[in-house]
Amino acid sequence: MCGIAGFTFPAGDAAGPALHADRLRRMTASIKHRGPDAQRALLLDGAALGHARLSIVDLASGHQPMRDEATGLTVVFNGEIFNHVELREQLSGAYAFRTRSDTEVILAAFLAWGIDCVRRFEGQWAFALWDPRDRTLWMSRDRVGICPLFYAHLPGGHLAFASEAKALFAGGLVTPALDARGLKQTFQLWAPVAPRTSFEGVSLLPPAHVAKWRDGR
Repeated sequence: MCGIAGFTFPAGDAAGPALHADRLRRMTASIKHRGPDAQRALLLDGAALGHARLSIVDLASGHQPMRDEATGLTVVFNGEIFNHVELREQLSGAYAFRTRSDTEVILAAFLAWGIDCVRRFEGQWAFALWDPRDRTLWMSRDRVGICPLFYAHLPGGHLAFASEAKALFAGGLVTPALDARGLKQTFQLWAPVAPRTSFEGVSLLPPAHVAKWRDGR
């Protein structure tokens, strides 16, 4: 179990780095129980990505956020890609791997196959991937929904995400307030039906779904 968190913001926002960095730090700190081995964050031009790591695969070099130096493609990932060894063998001819982690396999697979790469993954995952080439944020969740991924729309058409809703609150991006319908579903069905949650303004990416954010949509 790891934890991921982040948000988008206007490109070239010269006045905001300190504010964005503080928000990202608070978001990542709020989920440090999910990843006691390391908490790291990266502020990019237009996106902030944070990660709390529980080290399982490639303990020495599998740190996140992980970035492809050639393209700037950056990912934060919670879970495990069970067939990462087989995928690495398929991709090794076109991608120069620097680590033995399954996280880097996600980067290489996306560069080779685009977001359809998730169809080739076997495992449990929730990841967010920032592509600076077209300023797109991708999010994906595994078929069963083992790994959670919450998100919220922000003013100005931007987006925030996290493994737990409380990280959105910790960053001051969402004001916590109960959603009556979500609460009703919780009592009736044991949990709200995704994308609804128990909190107003917070959605849950359904299992086996991909989300794409670009240009405020």
